[in-house]
Amino acid sequence: MPGTVLLLAASPVGKGRLVDAASVLPVLAAVAPAVLSGTETANVVELADPLEPQAVLTRLRAAATAPGPLTVFVTGQLQLDRKQHLPHLALARTTSATVRYTGFPWAWVREELRLRAPGTTTLLLDLHADAETWQWLRARPLDSGRANAVYGRIAPPPSRRVVAVPSYMKAVATILRSGWRPPVEQLHQQALGRLGAEGYADVVLAAPGVVGAGVPGGSAPRPPSALKGPRPQTPPEGGPPDGLDDAGRSQKSDSDPHTAITDAVQSGRHTAADALAAEHEQAAVRAHGRGSEEALHWTEVRADLAMLAGDPVRSCRAWLAVAAARLAAGQPPGTPAVEAAVDRAHHQWGQIREPAPARELGLALAELRSRVPGRRAGALDHVRKQLLQLQAQS
Repeated sequence: MPGTVLLLAASPVGKGRLVDAASVLPVLAAVAPAVLSGTETANVVELADPLEPQAVLTRLRAAATAPGPLTVFVTGQLQLDRKQHLPHLALARTTSATVRYTGFPWAWVREELRLRAPGTTTLLLDLHADAETWQWLRARPLDSGRANAVYGRIAPPPSRRVVAVPSYMKAVATILRSGWRPPVEQLHQQALGRLGAEGYADVVLAAPGVVGAGVPGGSAPRPPSALKGPRPQTPPEGGPPDGLDDAGRSQKSDSDPHTAITDAVQSGRHTAADALAAEHEQAAVRAHGRGSEEALHWTEVRADLAMLAGDPVRSCRAWLAVAAARLAAGQPPGTPAVEAAVDRAHHQWGQIREPAPARELGLALAELRSRVPGRRAGALDHVRKQLLQLQAQS
């Protein structure tokens, strides 16, 4: 039976663009349809920077009702709408203020694919998240349907004034251009391997059938028929730092400090965002202890804030501290939270350009990598080779 392939690449036009999503389409289009699908023959539908959510829905619905295996390749960026704070795939006209009306709700992906037979649908995703969505993903999975196989990555926001490249999807396309499609799990691992240290900060999606139990926090929008996280209480001693309101901090921060932090980041007030996170971190330490989940959550938030502010030294140091604290608390090296902390420290270390802090933090990273090698082969060797180069430069 012939298969169906949907190639969807979407990102906003203008300064809101985080990734050049459409740049991957020529590479994917050069792959034979049968190889894209993994079937003897296949029909391919391509959507490049679509303008309207309804147009995407129409193509997705047609693909979902086609008989035979369905493979969906999605490249783009995720943003939250302001009303329900649910993830949308940003389209060409999407801005931060119009996500709800111009973006494609991710819940529609789940809704359109839910009636397909289990084992017949595969999604390959290369997505970038903006700062707010990146924090939202800390506490919630990207629900793409329980019966679908989902592989890929969600990358953190790129540096300011930088448009990222869909490196994972380009790696997938390059592998497939050989003319042979390996089993999708193997294809996924090969693509991750080609990313190297670049991909250590990513949220890796590798689920053969189940990716999350739903989208909590409000009802998901249904298609037409034709930075959240744990919330410790507001610091009991004095409340948030003085001066943040004068700097334009959101009045919502008393009930949800993550909202105020996101507002500060989006307006470029990185120092204010870190000050507010630091206040909550210290409150959590006083109330629960340095190694508590409440305190470590805020340390992780500050690590991400440093990344968003373009300070890889501070971000790397914070992630190393999180990993060390989790190991000291008795968490096994293979625990996902431990591996994620070391992976993200590794990624940020690779962004450091000053030799002295790179050598200092590299030694600490090498020690952690010897205990937490992670799930990608060669991570410890990568650190050691980079350290040798740094030492040769000194």
